[in-house]
Amino acid sequence: MKRLMLVLVVGLLASSVQAQDSVEFEAKQVAKGLTMLSGVGGFSGGNILISTGADGTIMIDDSMPPLAEKLQAKIKEVAGGDVDYLINTHLHGDHTGNNATFAATGTHIIGHKNVRERMSADSKLSADSLPVITFSDEMSFYLNAQPARIMHVAKAHTDGDSVIYFTEANVIHTGDTLFNGMFPFVDLDNGGSVQGYLDAQQKIIDLADQDTVIVPGHGPLGKVEDVTAARDMLAESRRRIADLIKQGKTIEDIVAMNPLADYHEQWNWGFITTEKMTRTLFRDLQKYGEDPHSSHHHSH
Repeated sequence: MKRLMLVLVVGLLASSVQAQDSVEFEAKQVAKGLTMLSGVGGFSGGNILISTGADGTIMIDDSMPPLAEKLQAKIKEVAGGDVDYLINTHLHGDHTGNNATFAATGTHIIGHKNVRERMSADSKLSADSLPVITFSDEMSFYLNAQPARIMHVAKAHTDGDSVIYFTEANVIHTGDTLFNGMFPFVDLDNGGSVQGYLDAQQKIIDLADQDTVIVPGHGPLGKVEDVTAARDMLAESRRRIADLIKQGKTIEDIVAMNPLADYHEQWNWGFITTEKMTRTLFRDLQKYGEDPHSSHHHSH
């Protein structure tokens, strides 16, 4: 499974390297002083959010190395200068791939402590790509007249996810706790869990109202109903697979039965296919059961 993951990721990166020439960053203002950068024309990594103003430039996530020059050019256009603070929503390379590049221009990188720990353990990464400011639960920014809460959501997409809520602007960057309109990637090998993922989405739903602008890790800009739809789909998908496990079905039985067939048309995509989602849910249930909060009741 790990090897398959690796092949998928390498394939994804290879295709993104080939496609880098065709990728352009598009800027979209989502609130006063807040601009989303998203790639068009190929895989560009996660959606980036930039806060600009008198206090400097704050960026959330930073794409991948092949796109560094295009990204920096777009930031110069939007912000007029270098990035002062960079928040990593989690450790994955399509969100942290240009950390060292930005650090070299004086950017201070911020992330959950688990992001620094996991990135430190990766021998391929240089020390200057690591977050230099970390936090455990929550921290706040009072910059550019756009206050923001940076909140850790535990064991969700990974064990180091942050959700950033601009309280006055009413904008939430979800990191990869939302793949808008796509099956989510729950990274079980980096501390993620389905229940934590659902809890993170519930937290976003609780923070948001009908007017909140939702900037997902991947996919188009959204509203709170997009988060609700994603949460409901994931919860129902888990329930179906849990029921089949209770009937004694093996993973291959379940894959053959295709219990998520009715979600395929809307949610399936290149990286997390319907089969991959099914296998992830099965593996998560084997590991955590349906209620990880009472996992000591399960015999492993």
